[in-house]
Amino acid sequence: MDPLLSRITLEPGKRGGKPCVRGLRITVYDVLSYLAAGMSEDQILADFPSLAKDDIRACLTYAADRERIQLHLSA
Repeated sequence: MDPLLSRITLEPGKRGGKPCVRGLRITVYDVLSYLAAGMSEDQILADFPSLAKDDIRACLTYAADRERIQLHLSA
């Protein structure tokens, strides 16, 4: 398991149980949406000072892992 993935937490009572960054109320989906909308890492970090660059990388790693698992399951 990639050590970055330890930054992603799942808590049933927080944000509907969606994967969040380090127990914060910022979801993986939020971060990926900002990146997809064209925000740079620096812009995201400026808007969310509680995040670190490794948190953004953790979100990307989490998404890549989920995609890999989905591809494996559908094969």
